[in-house]
Amino acid sequence: MARYIFITGGVVSSLGKGLASAALGALLQARGYSVRLRKLDPYLNVDPGTMSPFEHGEVFVTDDGAETDLDLGHYERFTGVAARMTDSISSGRVYSNVLEKERRGDYLGKTIQVIPHVTNEIKDFINIGDDEVDFMLCEIGGTVGDIEGLPFFEAIRQFAQDKPRGQCIFMHLTLLPWLAASGELKTKPTQHSVKELRSIGLQPDILVCRSEQPIPEKEREKLALFCNVRPESVIAAYDLKSIYEAPLAYHREGLDQAVLDAFQIAPAPRPDLTVWQDVYDRIHNTDGEVSVAVVGKYTQLEDAYKSIKEALVHGGMANRIRVNVEWVDAEVFDKKDAAPYLEGYHAILVPGGFGERGTEGKIKAAQFARERKIPYLGICLGMQMAVIESARNVAGLEKAGSEEFDHEAGGKRFEPVVYHLKEWVQGNHQVRRKVGDDKGGTMRLGAYTATLAEGSKVAEVYGATQIEERHRHRYEVDVAYRDKLEENGLRFSGMSPDGRLPEIVEVKDHPWFIGVQFHPELKSKPFDPHPLFADFVRAAKDVSRLV
Repeated sequence: MARYIFITGGVVSSLGKGLASAALGALLQARGYSVRLRKLDPYLNVDPGTMSPFEHGEVFVTDDGAETDLDLGHYERFTGVAARMTDSISSGRVYSNVLEKERRGDYLGKTIQVIPHVTNEIKDFINIGDDEVDFMLCEIGGTVGDIEGLPFFEAIRQFAQDKPRGQCIFMHLTLLPWLAASGELKTKPTQHSVKELRSIGLQPDILVCRSEQPIPEKEREKLALFCNVRPESVIAAYDLKSIYEAPLAYHREGLDQAVLDAFQIAPAPRPDLTVWQDVYDRIHNTDGEVSVAVVGKYTQLEDAYKSIKEALVHGGMANRIRVNVEWVDAEVFDKKDAAPYLEGYHAILVPGGFGERGTEGKIKAAQFARERKIPYLGICLGMQMAVIESARNVAGLEKAGSEEFDHEAGGKRFEPVVYHLKEWVQGNHQVRRKVGDDKGGTMRLGAYTATLAEGSKVAEVYGATQIEERHRHRYEVDVAYRDKLEENGLRFSGMSPDGRLPEIVEVKDHPWFIGVQFHPELKSKPFDPHPLFADFVRAAKDVSRLV
């Protein structure tokens, strides 16, 4: 039976609950325990799949095809435990499930209410896989006091009551603001946040306090007294140069020991932090630096490309190189020469995205990288833009484009080298989609196998000819153009097992030019960098030494 740690937040949002949860999971693993992390989000979207990246940041996709919150990316990167569909739920999904049951008559004519029906649905979700791990960490999105979060707070209160005593603890993350005028940290917002939490029946066992300044002993004692926690359970969380310092920083502050003490686990197993000490060493002891241009359309919000940024950092760790990620708005040179905006970078990455806006700039970025022999990594839409660029500028298909852009414009401006995928094989069954289907959850989502060509660059990079990667897209490169494009130097080096769907392309006679239809960044970790990103940064490193 798992022990449960519920992580809540107060005072303000975006304090780093996801990072704290992930770091705690890593520390428990370092002590020999198995963990699983979950996210419970109060928003009414069924999942973040239909949200704008400007609203929510990136969508993190699991192997089993769930579109989830970006915090699940933190969980995977820090623990190496592959997230599942059952590790993320929203109010929208909860209410949808309850209403489906009501329509089927599962409640036998009862009046459906938040308590007990909605809270029971949440508790059932939390309890999934109870016998699989030693610790289950459940992060509650939002902050205490938010009206939409009340059913979740009530559910975890009931859940802790239902479990044997000592099976659940509560960790509350808050802010200690620093007032420069008076030169002091203020504890009152945290006191009020805990008071709000206690008013709905939840007493935190551990306080994690974000602070720009060291917390004096007097303030720790004050927080412990007024928030009814032990002084050693008041944990400071300071700003760090790298998020990957978090496990070591939280260990120094005693977070993992405070958790084990709260569960009365004694004697506590000694932690083995070798992996995180190596990660720390690779971050801070580097041999040079490279600059990588990420040419996208959501560059105003870095969280829109969170996993890509982290995967580039991991690639740097693999090469002991500092990677300077520069965000370049593709729209800036939609109708201009790309050279003034891209010269000076050691590599170019074009990430995924939806819609036509900014695509001409991405095509120009691919052209610049191909012609200047600069390392290029195209991901999802970035691969499609590289194919369209080769089709237009090398193979002579001047009207090459995507059906996605024609669909938006309502006409047929382009020759659809990229088309809307209407059916594909997933596992043992055929999936069929129409252009007019609902947007949410209707793409090719999750893990799919690809076969790599013998002797190809990607086969060399992976050290294998069979791989499995995660997808999130509804448009594909049309294999009918393969012969024409390959005659002109664009090799289709990775295909779906049935040979119908192009998965990887690479440019012949180029030092490093690869486009992938999937999202390799989702599987990269600081202690296990994705091979594509590790080799991409290595290629950028080679360029930097030639300059």
